[in-house]
Amino acid sequence: MSAATTPVLTVRHARKRFGAVDALKDVGLTANAGEVLALLGDNGAGKSTLIKCVSGVHELDEGEILIDGEPVAIHSPAAARRAGIETVYQDLALFDNLTPAQNFYCGREIAFPSWLPSGLRFLASRAMDQNAAEIIDRLKVRLPRFDAPVALMSGGQRQAIAVARAAVFARKVVILDEPTAALGLRESRKVLDLIRQLRAEGKAIILITHNMEHVVELADRAVVLRQGRKVGELKPSRANRQKLVSMIVGAEA
Repeated sequence: MSAATTPVLTVRHARKRFGAVDALKDVGLTANAGEVLALLGDNGAGKSTLIKCVSGVHELDEGEILIDGEPVAIHSPAAARRAGIETVYQDLALFDNLTPAQNFYCGREIAFPSWLPSGLRFLASRAMDQNAAEIIDRLKVRLPRFDAPVALMSGGQRQAIAVARAAVFARKVVILDEPTAALGLRESRKVLDLIRQLRAEGKAIILITHNMEHVVELADRAVVLRQGRKVGELKPSRANRQKLVSMIVGAEA
């Protein structure tokens, strides 16, 4: 397989058990650069377990994960980040009392001089503010104030900050878990526009959502899980929307 056609992310024969429960049963998927892949399924289908294995929260019991065709060992969230994978969960994991820039670089602060032990370095606050502002501007995110804590921002603005933070550090894959949940129509639209921008920048995006309108509008492919198994894959469109729904609920053989 050529480099041009090698998926950015490949999951093969993924299995995960929790006691007597088989949460994932021989699941496979691929995600390509510049693509939005919708990961669909009812509650308990295995979606969250799969992305938590890819993002290092859980380890697979069997199977493998490949980045650009090369197997990688993902035993922790830090290992996933080193592999170029960033995940935005529904709770966003933002610090309400910090500014967008401080949230961007929390745990990854820019400090100097480099030859000193990390605990003795000086924070490059101005550089972090400038870098974060440039990223926010590039991704076309509009914030009322860049120096305000995120607690004072709307749900859509907070979601955009979390997605932008993931986009900054994700060299390969951005995983978004219900990014428009609990948002109004206007704020949801801004988040969808941000996802389009990430796709245009060549990121592979895995989108978990129950909103079929967003799937049809945005996703290039859709993979459906049910009871821990992959039951189908389709190109979303209004014509096959009902087929996707049938696969999700198990109405198809």
